[in-house]
Amino acid sequence: MSDFSVLKKLFFDESSIFLRGIISNPVKNAEFKKIRITPVNAKDGLCFHVEKFTEKQSFHENLTQDGIFSFIKEIIPQKFRQAVFETESGTVSVLANKKGKISIITKSTGKPQCNCADGNGGKTEKLESTAPKTQNRKKQYILQEGVPVPFLVELGVMTKDGAVIAQKYDKFRQINRFLEYIDDVLEDALLEPDGTRKSEISIVDFGCGKSYLTFAVYYYLTELKKLRARIVGLDLKADVIEHCNALAEKLGYSALKFQTGDIAHFESNTGFDMMITLHACDTATDYALARAVNWNIPVVLSVPCCQHELNKSVEKQSAAPEFAALLKYGIIRERFLSLATDAMRAELLESSGYSVQLLEFIDMAHTPKNILIRAVKKHSAGHGNSCAAGNTAAFSALKKALGGQAPILEQLFSQ
Repeated sequence: MSDFSVLKKLFFDESSIFLRGIISNPVKNAEFKKIRITPVNAKDGLCFHVEKFTEKQSFHENLTQDGIFSFIKEIIPQKFRQAVFETESGTVSVLANKKGKISIITKSTGKPQCNCADGNGGKTEKLESTAPKTQNRKKQYILQEGVPVPFLVELGVMTKDGAVIAQKYDKFRQINRFLEYIDDVLEDALLEPDGTRKSEISIVDFGCGKSYLTFAVYYYLTELKKLRARIVGLDLKADVIEHCNALAEKLGYSALKFQTGDIAHFESNTGFDMMITLHACDTATDYALARAVNWNIPVVLSVPCCQHELNKSVEKQSAAPEFAALLKYGIIRERFLSLATDAMRAELLESSGYSVQLLEFIDMAHTPKNILIRAVKKHSAGHGNSCAAGNTAAFSALKKALGGQAPILEQLFSQ
């Protein structure tokens, strides 16, 4: 079947509650690798949020009902050969062959769920049921509202009946967003060098603080994904660590441990599969990234915070004159050099054999510290080496333009 009217019904028929869509399997030299579509409420009514992914970035736009339908018709099969759209009542799959012939397959199901190729090495992405922020429906998160989660109750995010406390809703969204990013790369962390899948995952959380995220990851892996997981949380505050260990024991999380210590001096590498950091301040992020690279950790997710290093070291006199206006005004200087810091971190990670994305973590309305660095170790040594020279050159050019002083992460990598 190749009648696009089936798709039109998805976006215009109110009886068909549209949840989510993934457009994947791009043609050769396509600009984007994957596109995700979700419904949202806007001032003018129902619209559709389109998130387009490249290797390193994601781009966002909202389209009307007419706009989203035209958008899909323009890119399938010209730019993508596969799509899966999920509704409350079933799924609609769109497949296009190399000659451009399109087949549309509908499937009704009481509990919609689907896997589709994402066009990146044959990986698949699971479509978790996410209720739209429209049609009077609440968004369905990985940790769902209305379903009591023990650690969230203990940490004061939820009531005992599963209602999210209003003052903690931003924290609730933040936790779920981070889990969504982990979910996207979980299989990379579980992949052995010989291609087999690990039966257990080991994670270190540097700068865990009160450990909302650490508890969330443990719960997600063990309770929702049914995996064996071992997680270590590290922080400087002894009283916080004591409280976290007591809570882990109370909840029966036997493989979740917390330690007091400094990232810069933490040497307990026991074969971690993933390293996470949430708002590790200033160069603490760099020490965490250096640990991950030196220990060859396959997956890294880091949300930096308070990047002061370049702001302190870059001098207007030694930086490239093209940057003069960006360095002249305090608030612009701070933001520019924060972005430059994360760009340099990404380039150094790429040159160390990682595929890196800089992603929006949480909307700027909720926190200005909203860039997430997600790095996945490349398995092809040849591919990694061919990219390394280009990334090293890009890093060196930016460093030179900013005055030539080596940032702490470059120094840590060279040790």
